[in-house]
Amino acid sequence: MRLANMDQQPNPPVPLKVDSLSRSFGGVSAVSQVSFTLCAGERLAILGPNGAGKSTLFNLICGDLVADSGQVYLRGQDVTALALHHRVRRGLARTYQTSSVFADLTVQEHLYLARRGPVPGRLSLWPNSRGRTQIAQATLGIAAQVGLQNQMHTKSNQLSHGELRQLEVAMALATNPHIILLDEPAAGLSPSEREHLTGLLVGLDSSVALVLVEHDMNVALTVADRVLVLESGRLIAAGKPAEIEANPVVRAVYLGEQHGQQQLQQTTSKAMNGTNR
Repeated sequence: MRLANMDQQPNPPVPLKVDSLSRSFGGVSAVSQVSFTLCAGERLAILGPNGAGKSTLFNLICGDLVADSGQVYLRGQDVTALALHHRVRRGLARTYQTSSVFADLTVQEHLYLARRGPVPGRLSLWPNSRGRTQIAQATLGIAAQVGLQNQMHTKSNQLSHGELRQLEVAMALATNPHIILLDEPAAGLSPSEREHLTGLLVGLDSSVALVLVEHDMNVALTVADRVLVLESGRLIAAGKPAEIEANPVVRAVYLGEQHGQQQLQQTTSKAMNGTNR
C-alpha cells in the first residue's frame, strides 16, 4: 500500500472568488447576491441584456465601486475593502468599454508605463537603468502577443479602433496579471476587427485567467470555457457555451431584448417617415 506524500503542496488558491456580492443605487438593485469562482487559466464570459448589471459587477470586483455586501477574494485574500491600485498589485487588470489612452504617446510608451506602474519605486527620481532596460525588452514581447510589434513607435491617435483595443489588452498584460477583466472589448468594432480580437483572446497564454463581459454572444461563446448569465442583477444561468446557447431561459431573455430593439427601430422609422412627409 502506497502512503500519501505528506510533503505534497496544497492546491494554490483560485485567482478570483466572488461571494454574495450586492450593490444598489437609490433603492434599485444593480447586482444582487452574485457568487462565482474563477479557476486558474479559465476563460469566463458574463452575458446579459442591457442593464443586467455586468459593468457594475466588474466595477465591484476591481474596486471602482464599493459593495453594499459580499466579498471579493484574489488568490485567497479578501480584497473587498482595498482600493483599485492595491488589487492591481495583487494581479488584477482590466479594460473598459471606452478606450482610455494618451493620444500623443506611442504604443511602446503606453506599455512601458503600464509595466512600470505596479513596480515598487516607480516614482523614484533615479530609476534603475537595468530595470528600465528589462521593462523595455518586456514591452516588445507583450506587443507581439497582441500583434502590435510593428507599431511600437506609432502614437495612439494614429491607431485604428481595433488596434486601440489590442493596445488596451497589451497594457493589461503589461501589469503581469493573474486575471484580466475585459469589459465589452468588441464594442464598436467592425466584423473583421471582432474576428481578429476574438482570435487574439483565444490565443492568449492560459497562465492568465480572463473574465469577459460582452454583449456580442458570438465573441463571448467562442472565447469562453464557461458562461454566466445575469438578468436584472441576478445570476440566472451558468454552464458551458453550448449549454447556455440552448438554455430556454437565456434565449427568452435575449429574444425579449431583441424584440424590444426591433420595436424601437420600427417606432423610430415611422417617426422619421412622418417627419419627412
